Amino acid sequence: MNILLLNPNMSVSMTESMHAVAESAVSPSVQLVPVTASRGFPYISSRAEAQIAGGLVLEMLAEHQSEADAAVIAAFGDPGLAAAREIFNIPVIGMAQAAITAASMLGERFSIVTFSPQMSRWYLDSVESSGLGGKFAGVRTPESDSLDPFGPQESMHAELLTLIDQAVNLDGADIVILGGAPLAGIAPLLQPSSGAVLVDPIACAVTLAESMTRITDK
Repeated sequence: MNILLLNPNMSVSMTESMHAVAESAVSPSVQLVPVTASRGFPYISSRAEAQIAGGLVLEMLAEHQSEADAAVIAAFGDPGLAAAREIFNIPVIGMAQAAITAASMLGERFSIVTFSPQMSRWYLDSVESSGLGGKFAGVRTPESDSLDPFGPQESMHAELLTLIDQAVNLDGADIVILGGAPLAGIAPLLQPSSGAVLVDPIACAVTLAESMTRITDK
């Protein structure tokens, strides 16, 4: 089974980080095919940029679909997801939708923690489109763009733990999604210090892609 890991951001380092997390989540028989956008944005950080990135996702899928049994859109706001499902005859999974679905089944209320206030409205759109807003406790971000998505992940740990604590103790969340490609792989590292179950979106997405492929395989 081959699963495309489509990163519509131009950051190869983010693709590599997500690929490592994804490999640890899927079965040994699954072959992941990572693809990074060759144009667009270093990191998609708004709804406007997501609209452009959605077109890039469709181009990437068209180019690589022959080598895939399923595809994962490896950007948390799921750019191009609905259009990709309309056009391509393979399971296409979005990180945000997969994580939100998993979080809704793991606990009573879920929150999203991310690294930039610019992401809030876009991520709210993801929850609204999921139909699971009744279990949503909100988005928690730093007050400013103080966290560098291209810097060492360790530099974000302390601030992320503070935001997780706010989501749990102020918003009542028992499940927290760490949203955004730069946060891939952080959830297991912060879990021992967290008061909530932490969800890694890329792990959710590739696991779901594998399951959907097996379900639809005839």
